[in-house]
This record gives sequence, structure tokens and C-alpha cells, in this order.
Amino acid sequence: MADNSNDTIKKVAVIFNGGTITMKVDPRIQAAVPTLTGEEIMSMVTGIEKFAQIESYTFSNLPGPHMTPETMLELSKYIQKLLVREDISGVVVTHGTDTLEETAYLLDLTINNEKPVVVTGSMRNSSELGYDGPANLAASICTVISDEAKNRGVLVCLNDELNCASEVTKANSMSLDTFKSPNFGPIGIVDSNEVIFYRDSLKKHHILTEGIEPKVDLIKCAAGMDSKYIDFCLSEGSKGLVIEAMGRGNIPPYMVEGVKRAIEKGVPVVLVSRCFQGRVLDSYGYQGGGKELRNIGVIFGDNLPGQKARIKLMVALSKTNSIKEIKNIFESGHYQYR
Repeated sequence: MADNSNDTIKKVAVIFNGGTITMKVDPRIQAAVPTLTGEEIMSMVTGIEKFAQIESYTFSNLPGPHMTPETMLELSKYIQKLLVREDISGVVVTHGTDTLEETAYLLDLTINNEKPVVVTGSMRNSSELGYDGPANLAASICTVISDEAKNRGVLVCLNDELNCASEVTKANSMSLDTFKSPNFGPIGIVDSNEVIFYRDSLKKHHILTEGIEPKVDLIKCAAGMDSKYIDFCLSEGSKGLVIEAMGRGNIPPYMVEGVKRAIEKGVPVVLVSRCFQGRVLDSYGYQGGGKELRNIGVIFGDNLPGQKARIKLMVALSKTNSIKEIKNIFESGHYQYR
């Protein structure tokens, strides 16, 4: 529980970055649009001044689908400037839930600081009954001021659950508890303003970078597909490809030649699974199976979903074009790449 004295109460920077949490229904078009300011949203987080001093900042008012990798990196740099201030205990960032996991993961990769960074949002806009934005903000602020939240990387906080940015994904298009860590479960909870952690994050990866390579494409496998999408991406200048394969990491046989062409051109190909849970492995030896793909130089992306593997490859390519080094970034356990 927070100390109420002004000398000991912690200061938290809250960065407003758009999303449903900032929206209400426009009566003219009968649909939710960005409307609320950060100050208006914070005024609904009643009583928070008893727990923390709040400094509000506005980074953007973007809906989730309008976020780009370049904007995500700008946000990372913006956060890092606040984290170096001695008077700031940590940062809360609002975000549209559609791309929240991608931004949170990029922040987790590019920020190396013991202070907590928590990304939050809402599933309901402020015109709906049960608007969850203020409650999620309150829980996120309580997380940031907890000493137990230090050195845990970037966390995602909605519906009083805490998940690691590296593990979490949006699992439901409408539920308040949409964010799940399918392989591991939540790292902790917020209960009556108290933060309780049940485990540590399993991996800490950092790629400290000033830039990002946006020309990375994601292709999802389905029965009977061939190499035309791979070849199109290569013709358009893709610098990296992520293949969301079937099962343990297997692709239709007519895609194999396209994968070979990419690797021969020096374009790294990262393999993940389209399955909601599990990891890829070179278990199968038939044409298009994981064993053949590994033998021709495909990089295995462990348990990452396609959208996160794409973010990781974008960040990795900002540091190196070496397929060998990128393979090490994806397939080694703990690393820090400067």
C-alpha cells in the first residue's frame, strides 16, 4: 500500500498514446472515435493521488491499427527519456489493444531499465457501460509504484492481470480479459490495489537500437499454398520474412522453393507456428517439414506468434544483416545486443 506522505509518494509518468481508452461514440456517425484528453481520462481515476503523483504526457491519439513500427520506436525513445529522470519511478503507457502486444514487445526489446514500464488500454470506450479504462489505468499505476515490479521488463496490465510483453497476446476481440499468455499464464495480478507476482519472466532479451527496418513481411500458411507471396515480397524489396507455419513448423511443399530463393538472396526467413500455443521444432523430415527448413537455413522463432516475430526481426535487422547473427538473436536463450 502506498505511503500517503508527500515526501515518500512516488511519481509516475502516464503517457497517453490513443486507443479505445481515449474514445467515445460520435452521435453523428454512431461509432467510437478518439475524443478524450489525458486530463479528462485521469479525472476519472478517482483517488489515485493517494497512491502516486501523476505527470501526464500526450504522445499521440492514434487508434491501435494506425500504429507503425517507426512510431513504436519513437515511443520507446520518448519513454527512455522519462525513465532516466531520478524523480520518475516508472511509466504507464496507454495504447489501442489491436496492436498493443506488438508495441509492448518492441518496448521490451529496446528498453533496458530496472524501472517498471506498464502498457494498458481498454476494451470498452467511454460511452459504453462498464468503461474499463480508468480501472486499468489505476491498476497500472499501482503496478509501477510497486518495488516488486522492478527488473521485470515491460508488463501489460488489463482486467487486473499482469502479463509479460514477451509472452502476451490479444486472444479475444471483445472480452475484458482479452490479454492472455497462452504458454505460461499471467505473471501476476492486482488485487485491492496491491500487486502480487507469482513468477518471474522466463527470458530477458534486449536489442538496443536507434533505428528499425520496416521492410519485413509476414506470411501465414494454409493448405495448398505455393511460393507466389514469398516471390512477391522479394520482388518488392523485403529485407526479412516471417513464415507462420503449420503445427510444429511445417509448410506446404510448393513454398519450399520460395524459401530457398529468399535465403539465397540473403533475406532471413524466420519460422513460427500459426497455432495459438506451443513452439516450432525440426521434428518432421518430409518435404516442407521442419528438418528440411532448418537444413536450408530457416531461423526458428520458438513460441513467438507471427506478429511479434516480425517486430523482433525488424529490430534485429536494424543492427545486422547477417543471417548467422540474426539466428543467434532468435535461437539463443538470454542475450543483449548492442
